[in-house]
Amino acid sequence: GLIRFCVLVYKMASATLRRRLHHGDVDGRKYERYDAADSETLSEPLLRSSSDSKDTYNEELTLEDIWEEERKRQQVHWTFIFSQLIAQWAQWIAKVVFGSGSLFGKFLSLSHIGSRGRHLPPPLSMLQEERLRNIKRRIEIPFDGSRMEHQDALRQLWRLAYPQRELPPLKSELWKEMGWQGTDPSTDFRGGGYISLENLIFFAKTYPESFHRLLHKQDGTRAEWEYPFAVAGINISFMLAQTLDLQSGKPSTLAGIRFLEFLEEDEMAFDNLYCVAFQMMDAQWLAKRASYMEFNDVLKSTRAQLEHELALEDVSSIKDLLSFKLLHK
Repeated sequence: GLIRFCVLVYKMASATLRRRLHHGDVDGRKYERYDAADSETLSEPLLRSSSDSKDTYNEELTLEDIWEEERKRQQVHWTFIFSQLIAQWAQWIAKVVFGSGSLFGKFLSLSHIGSRGRHLPPPLSMLQEERLRNIKRRIEIPFDGSRMEHQDALRQLWRLAYPQRELPPLKSELWKEMGWQGTDPSTDFRGGGYISLENLIFFAKTYPESFHRLLHKQDGTRAEWEYPFAVAGINISFMLAQTLDLQSGKPSTLAGIRFLEFLEEDEMAFDNLYCVAFQMMDAQWLAKRASYMEFNDVLKSTRAQLEHELALEDVSSIKDLLSFKLLHK
């Protein structure tokens, strides 16, 4: 009876939360959307107009409106917390009463967990803490075309991509052949940051055969209007940081927590996951027979697939991911 009550209350709280967060009806206004975590909303920095991301709601609000919106925001916040407490309580009771090996116990322990749900992150070792800080630091570094280090990194990427060709100036039409949108690659980074260039270089050095297959679009039947390779790579870095919840203090999504486990064994776990995600994205592209205008949809499908694979119980390292073998085919 107690278990049934817990499950019933959890379902009611979860249903209320989903209805509020995903139907935009917190106060009956169609233009609003609240989410449990801002970083969970995929917002690609490229391959679309920057004006698309601007809020179109510009009406003036009265002081009373502001207080009312704040009250309802708090209501959503506490509903979310309440649902988490109930879910954790149900999980604890299931483990005590039924045992974690039973089917019902597994249902209670997993039914409230979505790939983007929030969880209590486990305590980290000193090594994990240090490596997590290092990745966060890398993510925060913007690309700066005036810095010699960043210019040299661009030149290094060209040499890895085209070892037999002459190095072009930093502003040249030749950069478009690699998949930059303009003659100056530095204008294409935006939200991707310097880490996205580091990711491309890591991909080229660590998995050169896979890198060149994707660069030259050698797999499958390609679209007439292909995705630009380099810019796609920047988007993948941006997407991966969101998927792993690296903008928060400590990752608390299922994917982010699994990534923390990878960090214990692999200092370059982010870069290796990037290579897997890039190869995964290209496979999704071919499977969907996509063209340039569908790139963002393909990227979202890639994120969903990556989250699914990271949630599998038998995945304890990046090499266990189903898509890892794509890098070595």
